[in-house]
Amino acid sequence: MPSRPRAHGALVALVALFTAGYLAPYLLPTVVGRLAAGLGLGPARAGLVGSVLLLGSACAGFALAARVERIGPRRAARAGLLAMALGYGSAAATGTVPLVVAGVVLGGFGSGTATAVAASGIAGRPDPQRASTLGLLSVSATAGALYLTLPQLGGGHALPLLALAGAAALAWPATGRLPGAGRAYGAKASGTRAYGPAAAPEAAGPLPYRRAGAVLAGGILCWSLAQNALWGVSGRIGTGQAGLSEVTVGAVFALALGAGLAGVTAAGALGSRLGRAVPIGAGTVLIAACVLLSSAAGGLASFATGEILWNAVYPVVLSYLLGLAASLDPRGRWAVLVGSASSLGTACGPVAGSLLSEAAGYPGMGAVLAALLLLVAGPMAAVARHASGRPLVPGSIRRRGGAPAAFVAGTAPTTALLPQVGAPEQEIAPIPAPATAARRTRSAFRLARPGRG
Repeated sequence: MPSRPRAHGALVALVALFTAGYLAPYLLPTVVGRLAAGLGLGPARAGLVGSVLLLGSACAGFALAARVERIGPRRAARAGLLAMALGYGSAAATGTVPLVVAGVVLGGFGSGTATAVAASGIAGRPDPQRASTLGLLSVSATAGALYLTLPQLGGGHALPLLALAGAAALAWPATGRLPGAGRAYGAKASGTRAYGPAAAPEAAGPLPYRRAGAVLAGGILCWSLAQNALWGVSGRIGTGQAGLSEVTVGAVFALALGAGLAGVTAAGALGSRLGRAVPIGAGTVLIAACVLLSSAAGGLASFATGEILWNAVYPVVLSYLLGLAASLDPRGRWAVLVGSASSLGTACGPVAGSLLSEAAGYPGMGAVLAALLLLVAGPMAAVARHASGRPLVPGSIRRRGGAPAAFVAGTAPTTALLPQVGAPEQEIAPIPAPATAARRTRSAFRLARPGRG
């Protein structure tokens, strides 16, 4: 009985860490805009500060990819949240540009640390797809509320940074439900996950699915770069090319955030019914079409349609990508590495969008980004189709890859032993009994009949 409340508490802690860590990329447009307005920075310099923040987050993820269990999830999470509170808080308290940059870098490293702990824990859960969806739903709702609230509280660069520091403070109490050093997400015989000593197969062994994981990390880097290249210039497309007012563009962005919440909810309801390959591949193709539509928008209808549809599909695909990365390694190393690659692409996105739009215009930029998305859609869908580390049936252990697959099948919940939908049925071959055995059976039956003695 105590395992279920403990597992629920662990999920709450991981969702809180996920929200705190991912909130900085979600608030990046308002952070960059407030830095430019409050500190007198030009768009390029303000964008560079935002990129430095995300680079710090990516560096933390790469550094902690295989060290979370050794350090201890609780200790690592608290260190990351403390760095977030100190970094973002100090950056909000000063108007000196070098000190703001230093605080932002420290806060970004803390965000990446919190994200790394959350990704490692989510990978150790029985259903990483559901946990990732809950995390995205939480961070989307939090970011949407802040986008509606911050403009009502005044200008300046301090407010969004204080919001990030406050998110770290709010997530701190939940870290008490995380395991300490030397303890990780162990599997019980019943298939449920609980905290306990790290299992020996998980504590040692090489990184599984190296080629597939590398393809996924490279693909999500380009995928995130394309998303944030458009996101970084969407405001200028709306006001400059589409001829809309700032109020109208803000209303479109608010509707787009609402569509993002609906998309995350739909992803949670859909679950694994379609697998992972179809949502990742088809969703990326649909995002590429939205990029083309938004970048070439000449009025309200095309701009709003592209932005809202794009923001509805984007979190759906992202939830499946995060779930796929978590399924490749029970220790969460690929989840952390893929998440860090995504942060790296996010950091480079605004710079790439500015350079492409200046060189080829907004429609040309959209064509390049759409082509990049179509280029990575196939490899990422192939990884989801052929190298997903989801629970296996016993008959597929040899086909899926020997000992690592056998370990995943052995530690999966009992429902994983059921045949998967679409699997070929096992043929039953009749085994004829030998004639002598049949005669002996009939003789024994006659001797055992009543009345014979």
